[in-house]
Amino acid sequence: MEYQRGSLDKEQLIHFYRSMVWPRMIEEKMLVLLRQGKISKWFSGIGQEAISVGATLAMDPTEWIMPLHRNLGVFTGRDMSLVELFKQWQGDRDSFSKARERSFHFGSKAHHICGMISHLGPQLAIADGVALAYQQRGQLKATLAFTGDGGTSEGDFHEALNVAAVWNLPVIFIIENNGYGLSTPTNEQYACDYLVDRAKGYGMEGVRIDGNNILEVYETIKGVREYCINNQKPYLIECTTFRMRGHEEASGTKYVPPALMEEWGKKDPIKNYEAYLIAEKLLTETEVESIRAEIKKQIESDLAKAMEPVNFTPTVQGELVDVFAPAVETGVVAYENLLHIEEQIEAGATSNKKFIQAISDALRQTMERYPEMVIMGQDIAEYGGAFKVTEGFVELFGKQRVRNTPICESAIVGTALGLSLEGIKSVMEMQFADFVTVAFNQIVNNLAKLHYRWGQNADLVVRMPTGGGVGAGPFHSQSNEAWFTHVPGLKVVYPSNPADAKGLLIAALLDPNPVLFFEHKALYRRIEGAVPNEYYQVPIGKAVMVSEGTEATIITYGMGVLWANEYQLKHPEQSLTIVDLRSLAPLDYDTIRMAVQQTGKVLVLHEDNLTGGIGSEIAAWIAQYCFEHLDAPVMRCASLDTPIPFNMELEKQYMASARLEEMMQQLLNY
Repeated sequence: MEYQRGSLDKEQLIHFYRSMVWPRMIEEKMLVLLRQGKISKWFSGIGQEAISVGATLAMDPTEWIMPLHRNLGVFTGRDMSLVELFKQWQGDRDSFSKARERSFHFGSKAHHICGMISHLGPQLAIADGVALAYQQRGQLKATLAFTGDGGTSEGDFHEALNVAAVWNLPVIFIIENNGYGLSTPTNEQYACDYLVDRAKGYGMEGVRIDGNNILEVYETIKGVREYCINNQKPYLIECTTFRMRGHEEASGTKYVPPALMEEWGKKDPIKNYEAYLIAEKLLTETEVESIRAEIKKQIESDLAKAMEPVNFTPTVQGELVDVFAPAVETGVVAYENLLHIEEQIEAGATSNKKFIQAISDALRQTMERYPEMVIMGQDIAEYGGAFKVTEGFVELFGKQRVRNTPICESAIVGTALGLSLEGIKSVMEMQFADFVTVAFNQIVNNLAKLHYRWGQNADLVVRMPTGGGVGAGPFHSQSNEAWFTHVPGLKVVYPSNPADAKGLLIAALLDPNPVLFFEHKALYRRIEGAVPNEYYQVPIGKAVMVSEGTEATIITYGMGVLWANEYQLKHPEQSLTIVDLRSLAPLDYDTIRMAVQQTGKVLVLHEDNLTGGIGSEIAAWIAQYCFEHLDAPVMRCASLDTPIPFNMELEKQYMASARLEEMMQQLLNY
């Protein structure tokens, strides 16, 4: 192994050595603690320290890094307290993740480190978002994201690199090619000669280097960082290395040929660098022993502090309170029920708007208030989006803020999360709600869990054009809102009229948490109404009684509100309470209880399929908490348990509205 010191002085060279020995000796101690049963799991990076350490030292301390399991050198390289790291690994309450996560599944905004999830690939697109934030602000910075050889097979790898290349983002992607994805060797993972060759396919530069040579890693990444910043382009680096321990300690290394283990053992990044420093008379063996003794003493001291007993009593409220980031004071007027609208109409302070215009107004007014806010989606710029919601936005705000995206929903959600790390709001338009499936992982595992895991909020909105009634078939019409109401950390909003659509979307945009905002496509141009011209919000989590009666209650949302109103007009002899939920997560149980008490008979109506729809949850809650007020079983009216069909006659039969008359008669006659 040849070392080229270049312009590095003695002090820097020794600092590099210390920086590698520090995580190595921590890991060796962790393996002892693992055998003693004091920690439960460990993913070892022994033999790969040069990559994590060299990369971290080459980056500016204020630039975000997205590490993975074997990147302890990133955390120690950012001067994280070893006491706090030990507490994290032990699952202590006063750790980075408040005992909710293990090993390296945590991050720290103060250290500009983004916590990983086990799915690996989604980390890469977050780096795109942070780089976009730097670029939007004119900051001369780059981001760095790690992946392994196994992770390059994931679709998120392709999406993240493609977005970075198309958008010319200053991102450094590092592949740690350590020979195995758990037990699967690289020759069973990819067919190309070298992973770095993939860079050409994205139109970006790439280089393959010796990942065990600390000086080569440092100088390469330092130079690549300058390239990315000066040219505003991404770069791919493949670092060859080897995993000397198991994927995690329990898996062992029996699948590795002994000769291969011996070969890579001779390439140990620390032993070879240490020998180089001694040969160059930059360190003596005595000094090496002194450094190691000093580090060992520090480790033992920090471990003793971390092991001091800390007693805490878990509370349900303590857990629930951290699922969402706390609301921030915006100073924006909140209209819970828009009761003021009659007065506004008389004062000429409203405009008659279609549903789609109200949504567009909310986006435009928020873009004006937040000059860094970004809207992203397929065809949303000059074309104005599939439904023309953002028509004219490019002329108002420019293409840097209204961005057409490649067809890569997962990467764009990840990019939105990266923007949030830097405090920039964003909106991602899912062209059709049906397409959310390809971004499901990012939404339910990254966005939803982030604040609970390490206190970092995800300030973004995913707009979801949804629903049927337009003859668009099973891939452009399905109602999938219930999927997300089951996921703690996500807010789900679904308006039924223009005034609520504007106010709820503004509330979603102001909320510091991830919000899925469902917009029924058939409502876009079908309904219109008075909408206040001012900038206002309708609180998320607050239902409204559209009408109040005495005979039966219909609890619904979205298109279901129109169906319920149409039913009431058709049956003026019936006295009905109609509840518009407006928000599905969180649900307004107080209003639901009041509506049940008013009539004693309840029908839950929604366009979604019957089985597993939000109606199931509402019916179960009413049965458990409002049983004494019921005069009949809670009934559900929903769409058929089939995919939504294309033919209009079949679609009409599929819809819940086809059975509303029958279900209401059953309820009223019970």
